[in-house]
Amino acid sequence: MTGLGWFAAIIVGALAGWIAEKIMNSNMGLLANIGLGIVGAIVANFLLVTIVGSTLVGWIGQLIVAVFGACLLIWVTRLIRGRA
Repeated sequence: MTGLGWFAAIIVGALAGWIAEKIMNSNMGLLANIGLGIVGAIVANFLLVTIVGSTLVGWIGQLIVAVFGACLLIWVTRLIRGRA
């Protein structure tokens, strides 16, 4: 997560995973939410930098990016499992 330390990345990741869980009507635990939020932020930041050339900065910007990335990961997982 651009511009955030490890502790902040865990907090933003947990919050983003929880928000994505609610948006996508999924049911996961706290550790899965943290992992999903952090990995989602990494994926979404990579996609933004590749496509647009930059990413959002700050807590709120990274939260938005992480939520988008986490929702994307949930969607892809459902596609692969066939529950979409």
